[in-house]
Amino acid sequence: MDIKEFEVKFFKALAHPVRIDIIKQLSAGRLCVCEIVSEEYSQSNMSQHLKILRDAGILTVEKEGNKMMYEIKNMDIVEIIKKVDEIIIEDLKSLLGNI
Repeated sequence: MDIKEFEVKFFKALAHPVRIDIIKQLSAGRLCVCEIVSEEYSQSNMSQHLKILRDAGILTVEKEGNKMMYEIKNMDIVEIIKKVDEIIIEDLKSLLGNI
């Protein structure tokens, strides 16, 4: 697999609102799947989203007792998401200003 394929896998892993939300929740620190909140998704579905993020190298997981604790592998990903949020907000402000 070359670097482009890893880049695509990385960005595909982020291409879902639940996974973006997971990253934002984990930006505060390690959490168990039972602590990662989503009103729309069951714990088993949340585990599938976590697996996608793990497989893309975005999250790490460590067993702690009977819990699996997830954390962000490289906190730069949080800064990337913040930057994307800033870009989107600026674009929306620009669009709304032109109405």
